[in-house]
Amino acid sequence: MVCATNRPASSPLNFRIALGLPAVVALALVLLELTTLDMDLARLFYSADGGFIGRHSFFLEDLLHDRAKQMVIGFSVLAVAGFIASFFIDRLKPIKRELGCLVLSLALATAFVTPLKAVTAVQCPWSLKEFGGKETYSELLSPRPATDKPGRCWPGGHAATGFTLFALFFVLRDRRPRLARRSLVFAFTLGTVFSIGRMMQGAHFFSHNVWTAVFCWLICLGCYYFVLYRPAPTPERMALNHPANA
Repeated sequence: MVCATNRPASSPLNFRIALGLPAVVALALVLLELTTLDMDLARLFYSADGGFIGRHSFFLEDLLHDRAKQMVIGFSVLAVAGFIASFFIDRLKPIKRELGCLVLSLALATAFVTPLKAVTAVQCPWSLKEFGGKETYSELLSPRPATDKPGRCWPGGHAATGFTLFALFFVLRDRRPRLARRSLVFAFTLGTVFSIGRMMQGAHFFSHNVWTAVFCWLICLGCYYFVLYRPAPTPERMALNHPANA
């Protein structure tokens, strides 16, 4: 068995970017509640005659939503199988920890969505009076109007299907940095495409999906930090640990 010490040391994390950028985005999203940007963007995909342009689109619903979600679920199943196999297959044992981190990240970055939807009860655009529905619009941080059908639209579930793949960036970061960067671009692009598709269908506002990206990033970052992050010791730390100083 290859011991954990054979894992490469992690490149230093720039926490000002890794935590600061999502914090700035979150603050911008809170301030966004003071504007009509969400409604304005939703109106770009809506007409009074035909409703949301993608509401009944085969491509958006059957392919970009259902089939794409099934592909990511399939990838998650493979990740779980790989992690289990790493306990028995010698070739996978050196990356057991990475596979475990991947499985944990994928699980947490999707599991948070449903509970938050139930707690926040935010309505989907297609349910609102402004877009042919019956429900009353309310901002994220505002009280919800009384209704027999609470919303289940914040954060964006399908966006999480794409943004959860931020996990690949962190899992590959120490061993395959170039591939990790490509994975980051892929995950961001996939999450963005999924987000726009659901906006075109009237399923989510713009801010719903950006919040999802923030949550997925922080969850994957946290899993990486606690499971894999192993920065090279600084000269000061090495001096403190030297036997002569013990």
